[in-house]
Amino acid sequence: MSVTPVRRPHRVRSIFISDVHLGYRGCRADYLLHFLESVEARNIFVIGDLIDFWSLRRSVYWPASHQEVLRTLLTRARTGSRVVYIPGNHDELARDLCGTRYGPVEVHRDLVHETADGRRMLLLHGDEFDEDVKFGPLLKRVGEAAYELILGLNHGLHALRRRFGYGYWSLAHWIKHQVPNAVRYIDRFEEAAARHARTRGVDGVICGHIHRPAMREIDGVLYCNDGDWVESCTSLVEDMNGRLAILRWTEQSEVLAPTVEPGVPALEPAA
Repeated sequence: MSVTPVRRPHRVRSIFISDVHLGYRGCRADYLLHFLESVEARNIFVIGDLIDFWSLRRSVYWPASHQEVLRTLLTRARTGSRVVYIPGNHDELARDLCGTRYGPVEVHRDLVHETADGRRMLLLHGDEFDEDVKFGPLLKRVGEAAYELILGLNHGLHALRRRFGYGYWSLAHWIKHQVPNAVRYIDRFEEAAARHARTRGVDGVICGHIHRPAMREIDGVLYCNDGDWVESCTSLVEDMNGRLAILRWTEQSEVLAPTVEPGVPALEPAA
């Protein structure tokens, strides 16, 4: 996986983001806002968990930066970008709007997007596959509690690293690669998503939900996960030629070019 620094605003055909979790204290809205200001896109696909209603039920947390994310997306929709919202499990209340429009924003349960090079990609959040990969209710509850603890530690660690001049690093993301149960869960999820895409007769699937950015081919199906804006701060982008890559957008923005795609996207400087 090669890494190329990104230093200028760019024009792309499509961006895919998910798991922003506005209303949750761990949301990295500052990085997302900088990303949205730095990339021009014809299509913006928000693939679930834009707002974390689960967290808001526990305690109200809504800083100005979270409101600004919504304002920015609505502004893009009103000024020429196609903005599509596919609700997830943390914002499932919005699923009642599927098949309609919320002002200038399209709302869908899922959607097939055709890339510039003709590939048909199924877009959906990914919680649809929870039943296929579950480990049992007890382990699920323990896992959720541990995850909340890790994210709290992640927030404190990030503040400490910034104080000493270090860039962003996700403890939660690192742990996911070390814990066997987490690795098995991710593998099962990815395989379930690819199987579902195959039954739908599409070339690939783009989803979120598990906060684990990835792009790989599974039995002839291209599996893409755009990551999240809590741990990874990543987006999937499609360039003007239809090529796909994952962008990490923190203090030091990077293009992460998985080997499954023939080269990094041709990101064009914005006019």
